[in-house]
Amino acid sequence: MVLPDPLGRRASAAALDRAATALLEERRVLGADELAALAMVPEESVVELAALAHRVRLAWCGPTVEVEGILSAKTGGCPEDCHFCAQSSRFDTPVKAAPFLDADEVLAAAAETAATGATEFCIVLAVRGPDERTMQRILEIVPLVHRRTGLNVAVSAGILSAQQARRLARGGVHRYNHNLETARSFFAQVCTSHSWEERAETCALVRAAGMELCCGALLGMGESDAQRIELLLQLRDLDPTEVPVNFLNPRPGTPLGGRSRLAAWEAIRWIALFRLALPGVILRYAGGREVTLGDLQAMGMTAGINALIVGNYLTTLGRSPEEDLRMLADLRMPLGALSGAP
Repeated sequence: MVLPDPLGRRASAAALDRAATALLEERRVLGADELAALAMVPEESVVELAALAHRVRLAWCGPTVEVEGILSAKTGGCPEDCHFCAQSSRFDTPVKAAPFLDADEVLAAAAETAATGATEFCIVLAVRGPDERTMQRILEIVPLVHRRTGLNVAVSAGILSAQQARRLARGGVHRYNHNLETARSFFAQVCTSHSWEERAETCALVRAAGMELCCGALLGMGESDAQRIELLLQLRDLDPTEVPVNFLNPRPGTPLGGRSRLAAWEAIRWIALFRLALPGVILRYAGGREVTLGDLQAMGMTAGINALIVGNYLTTLGRSPEEDLRMLADLRMPLGALSGAP
């Protein structure tokens, strides 16, 4: 796909009107050409783009915001070469390998998450995929966390087999995270140790096993606007319940460590486009939002976002949960659990 030149003011208004009619009156998803036109609205129209995305979010998903905490339960030492990731054993980064946390440590982190009013807790492991010992640990801890805290428990543990996906579903995993990260046509630029197709296959297995699929993106790695549209269409094909939107926060020692961060206004544009392309998903603020958006984080919440991770991320710091909860209170956005559009 080749995107058109930036639209003039009149053409931009027409593209926004057509998108509003499609999503709010006809209740249909936008085609590739419609999304490409919205990607080309001029900077002065991004406010209108964000406002439309907010209207679509309320119409398709309602006002509720889902809050989640995540925990790196097995940090570093990953054999994969994802060029953005400080947890890869192939790069000389400050993040060193650590063993799987014990159950008491995971429970303590889950209890802290529950105290914020969150409804979701994700256990993340830096592995290519779970071996049998790791599977056993996950299957022991997931029901324990749910029973002790009442939180829905999600897991992110890399590439799965069909049998592993079924076992995790039977074991109580509510949602499984496996991000595409970027478009198929760009994937080889950011990872060579496994393929985009392997990621997509795991996503399909997650849905077939009956778990909710959490599958998102990392923006700002050098991909083109056309590749971002490609990614949106590929995400749509996978039909995830949740789509986390991450922004590259360049990590020292990684191949992408020298890249500049995405500009805040560009981030707002693409948050809105993610909502307009995927109107019924849980669209979650994830890593890099603090350093990318700064004081515009509240605007992101009115540009299509209806979920967020609170607290710290896997290897980087977030802002305090209190700041995020205060932001949601100021915006009059109620907290609750979400499971996608009805």
